[in-house]
Amino acid sequence: MTLLLDGLAHDQKETVLRYLPTREKDQSESIAVVGLGYVGLPLATSLAQKFKSVVGYDVSEKRVSALCRGRDHTKEVAHDTLMTCGLDLTTDDAALADATFYIVTVPTPITKTHQPDLAPLQAACRMIGQWLSPGDIVVFESTVYPGLTEDFCGPILEEYSDMKAGRDFFLGYSPERINPGDPNNTVDKITKIVSGDTPASLARIKAVYHKIIDAGLHVCPSIKVAEGAKVLENTQRDVNIALMNEMSLICDKLGISTFDVIDAAATKWNFVPFTPGLVGGHCIGVDPYYLASAAEQVGLHPQVILAGRRLNDAMAEHVTQAAVRLLIQTKGAGRDARIGVFGMTFKENVPDARNSKAVEVVQRLRAFGFDPMVHDPVCSKRDAAAVDIALCNKAEMRRLDVLILTTPHDAYAKESNFLDRLKPGGALIDVRGVFAKEAATRGLRYWSL
Repeated sequence: MTLLLDGLAHDQKETVLRYLPTREKDQSESIAVVGLGYVGLPLATSLAQKFKSVVGYDVSEKRVSALCRGRDHTKEVAHDTLMTCGLDLTTDDAALADATFYIVTVPTPITKTHQPDLAPLQAACRMIGQWLSPGDIVVFESTVYPGLTEDFCGPILEEYSDMKAGRDFFLGYSPERINPGDPNNTVDKITKIVSGDTPASLARIKAVYHKIIDAGLHVCPSIKVAEGAKVLENTQRDVNIALMNEMSLICDKLGISTFDVIDAAATKWNFVPFTPGLVGGHCIGVDPYYLASAAEQVGLHPQVILAGRRLNDAMAEHVTQAAVRLLIQTKGAGRDARIGVFGMTFKENVPDARNSKAVEVVQRLRAFGFDPMVHDPVCSKRDAAAVDIALCNKAEMRRLDVLILTTPHDAYAKESNFLDRLKPGGALIDVRGVFAKEAATRGLRYWSL
């Protein structure tokens, strides 16, 4: 926080200084967290509450400036926590020079051809490499495929530091497992996987995370094992959802409810309940491609993983086609039909619209010649505009021919008479089946996955 005090007004500066903690903290490591998104910020603030020297670095001046004022647009960290934890925030990489323990939490996206995009990771390694000193540790939390930490990140750090990994500086991998928008499973309450390239580096890594993790640590025998665990847990979820999505396609053709089938199957003790849905965001819809890439590098063509990805990627088109079918059946509804899409972020109660399949539904409706109205209670107008969507206010979302609930934010479930937004004879596309019972009571024309 203190690194950007010069950019604050006098009264804001006094507020920040008043909140800075004075209690005694651990001085065994000087920590730098590189990347302050959904993962990095909660981690950095947790560490800052336990360690005396913690720097949070991000390339975005806008992001860091907002955080200095206690504003986290991801809504993962509260204002009071930001202002009292003692975290130093900066966009100046020179502030990392005194760190002894680096934690990398930058995004690991994919390219348009579904290949791992390692540019953010490469940039972070180049930057950190310039500031490494003998004995420093670099721990990666970003999701990667097995082998990437040691075979990709390590050599870059070596090149830019002119030192040798495992001898002069050390590597570790401890995958993030945060669940955006989940107030219950926070950083401290999730078992932390840890790994290191030497017994000594592993001991230091364990000591740091032990300070902030109440749920305990799971020590992996190698960095590759820890990397594999992370991509497996997200790929498993993607494949399980894909199975439910395929079941929903079958049930749709058979004219039965997918959710009724799941409820019945769930009465068996060893059935694992998953539900169909639109899989987007920057984790579940991305990470399986990293595992697939690792398989292909060793001469294997993954069958189940890529089949699941193809199926989940096709669900936005399936939802759109269902909406168009209902529109065709709606009396008087042509190209000027009033279509209301509710929820455009990738997940309920999360303000992030990146890689959202709800956005794809809107785009596909436009391709059919419709002009859907879109509402979202948690997404900012700026973020919506970034994906070419102008958000409407609630008052405009009335007398709809078709209401499409793509992302079931809690605000919609809590709203009394939410379905009154439909005109008589209108239809409800309830992707996740949230309003199934109410729709049946009202006798609405209804569709869900």
